[in-house]
Amino acid sequence: MNYGPISFIHRQSYSAAWTPSKVELNQKLRALWEQHVYWTRLTVNSIVGRLPDENVTTARLLRNPSDFAAVLGPLYGSRIAAQFAQLLREHLTIAAELVKALQAGNTVAAQAAQKRWFRNADAIAEFLSNINPFWSRAQWTAMMHEHLNLLSSEVAARIAGNYEENVATNDRVEPRALMMADVMTSGIAEQFPTVFSASRAWYY
Repeated sequence: MNYGPISFIHRQSYSAAWTPSKVELNQKLRALWEQHVYWTRLTVNSIVGRLPDENVTTARLLRNPSDFAAVLGPLYGSRIAAQFAQLLREHLTIAAELVKALQAGNTVAAQAAQKRWFRNADAIAEFLSNINPFWSRAQWTAMMHEHLNLLSSEVAARIAGNYEENVATNDRVEPRALMMADVMTSGIAEQFPTVFSASRAWYY
């Protein structure tokens, strides 16, 4: 199957299979991916605009990987959750480096950061496919690459002052982030059927 940027659409379906425990997991993961997009955008805007809230906004963004680890930890254990958090934190810190290099007009540094950014995306896709047999490496690679390409366009538009394009690009980032949350939910529910077939809430 071809998992190109436009070729696959994950459709969320709240059928009888969506038990309260699975819905709760999905809500948590959707909130985390929403926060990932939201705080990334605010951090980019703060860096580009040289706003006084850059440090505190960046700090809040960098809490996102730890919040993911808190959800994944009870399922995969603290070591695996921490490894995912580290990969996601690298994704965010490299993004900040890229924004600053682009803003400064440092093409060499920007190209180097972008290469590391995509290598990190590939590492995330490989890591996820290794810990869950229901997560496709090809699909996660495609989703992560599209996520990075859209963020790159959003940043470029912000730096250039093309604000309408910047906002329109962000509107494309959000639904794809929610799709990643839904793919993540489905894979976890399939891997841990006894946990997510329960009618009660799973997370305390």
